[in-house]
Amino acid sequence: MPLDFQVHAQQCAEKYLKAFLALKKVDFPFTHNISLLLEISSDHAAWVKDLREAEILTDYAVTTRYPGAEKVMKKDAEFAVKAAVKVRNVVKKALKQEGLKLP
Repeated sequence: MPLDFQVHAQQCAEKYLKAFLALKKVDFPFTHNISLLLEISSDHAAWVKDLREAEILTDYAVTTRYPGAEKVMKKDAEFAVKAAVKVRNVVKKALKQEGLKLP
């Protein structure tokens, strides 16, 4: 799998978590750190505990984007995508429960 899969998976999780925090009007720092975003979200959502495996996505925020970066194994890319999809699904459900109209 190309390296892009992990980068996009990380970005997906990051953007959904930031969307949730923005909707809740919670300030958050400029960060790509999924662990930090989950920690901040935990004050506003019980579902955070179910997404802890997504913390590994932070490793893909920068390190896999540049030449000379470590090669990522196919199984790692598949795990990254699976974790991002779980974040998307959980947070999208939470956004809908907050009244956001989403498809």
